[in-house]
Amino acid sequence: MRALVEIAAAGGQPVRREHIATAQHIPSRFLGNILQQLRTAGLIHTHRGVDGGYLLAVRPERLNLADIIRAVDGPLANVRGEAPELVTYEGSAQPLREVWIAVRASLRKVLEQVTLEDVARNALPPVVHELAAEPNAWSASRYGVPWRTSSPP
Repeated sequence: MRALVEIAAAGGQPVRREHIATAQHIPSRFLGNILQQLRTAGLIHTHRGVDGGYLLAVRPERLNLADIIRAVDGPLANVRGEAPELVTYEGSAQPLREVWIAVRASLRKVLEQVTLEDVARNALPPVVHELAAEPNAWSASRYGVPWRTSSPP
């Protein structure tokens, strides 16, 4: 995601891998693998030559974050590798299926509304600001501390 944002922020100019790696603090070798995935997914292409680098294959205002995740990692939310609507539970666990579907819907609510251009221009839609402003949104858990199964040593 950070590599794509860096490319989008360049405003249509090719961006070299070294620039992305430095700007986003991503190890160059690891970034090479990421860029290959993005290229295979059809999200970027390369421009060769002295002024070469990586370019977006899709206009940044048409590319939402959900599409990027789906292109590289697959579905936004799955349970044991299956789509939530395909998962079945027995007995008292039956309501969990609806919970997983709601989780996916929640992810969509944000990720399908935020485009690559929104992030590159720091112009996030209101839904992001509203959710980020909720009490405890910035904590790891509802109570501000991670849940533990045992006491620390």
